[in-house]
Amino acid sequence: MKEALEVLDNVRLNFSPTGLFALNVTIAFIMFGVALDIKIEHFKQLIMRPKSVIVGIISQFILLPAVTFLIVLLINPTPTVALGMLLIASCPGGNISNFMSALAKGNLALSVSLTAIATLAATFMTPINFALWGDLFINFYNNKGAGDYLVPIKIDFFQMVQTVVILLGIPVIAGLLMAQYFPMITYKIKKPIRKISIVIFIGFVIALLSANFEHFKNFVHLVFIIVLIHNALALLTGFTISSIFCLPRIDKRTITIETGIQNSGLALVLMFNPKIFPPELELGGMTIIAAWWGVWHILSGFAVSSFMARFKLTR
Repeated sequence: MKEALEVLDNVRLNFSPTGLFALNVTIAFIMFGVALDIKIEHFKQLIMRPKSVIVGIISQFILLPAVTFLIVLLINPTPTVALGMLLIASCPGGNISNFMSALAKGNLALSVSLTAIATLAATFMTPINFALWGDLFINFYNNKGAGDYLVPIKIDFFQMVQTVVILLGIPVIAGLLMAQYFPMITYKIKKPIRKISIVIFIGFVIALLSANFEHFKNFVHLVFIIVLIHNALALLTGFTISSIFCLPRIDKRTITIETGIQNSGLALVLMFNPKIFPPELELGGMTIIAAWWGVWHILSGFAVSSFMARFKLTR
């Protein structure tokens, strides 16, 4: 497997800052639509019963990186693929997870809270996890060459706060206020907005695929099974830990999705930042893993959310 994956390091993806901006706008619109179904009372319940939030954070930042490390040890891929997987696992949950939780009829307030907390915590947890598990991988295999890719990640705290406010804070507050003070208008627009959100997001994914179609066509088969297994175990991790702590089914759905939907966009931004990873490093393995994660977790998220929504909540 390792020999086959080595070809990925020469791949250079088409990564556009304009495309990233379009993704952010899309996510903000989706968040506004999701917030139309949230009531302020939901957040009060979380404050009174914080167990689910704590379990969600543990699943996201402790269990998922540990599980990823075990996967890496079992398959022993190339250093770039392994460290790409570890970087994905070190990132917070993706903002699209809120949309997926809505589709799954999960706890939307819990989903939004976990996304916000995890995104802020990523300012220190992402660098710590990547350094810790990446160093363990290098030492375990005595792979000194991989050390070139294990660079310190410095995430600007205020930049992260700004991201949370723009992508989460403003749309969610706007949606909450709309639902609170204009209930009749909200009732009329929330279903159309949800449908439009799905169409826009699918359109963005198609655009991402088309911009890198040749790369995906030629190389995705090399990482398809790896990402599928990694994502499936991430979802299973969230479901298992929430089941162990006997959380309500509505919270299990949310934590399962939050753990399985990762912010691969942040991983790509970090990978393409020359101040973090020098341009001379061949990061093809890392970028292909992150890019396909970004596509695959949308497909798996839709599938899992739709499956969950078919079952009525009894507790």
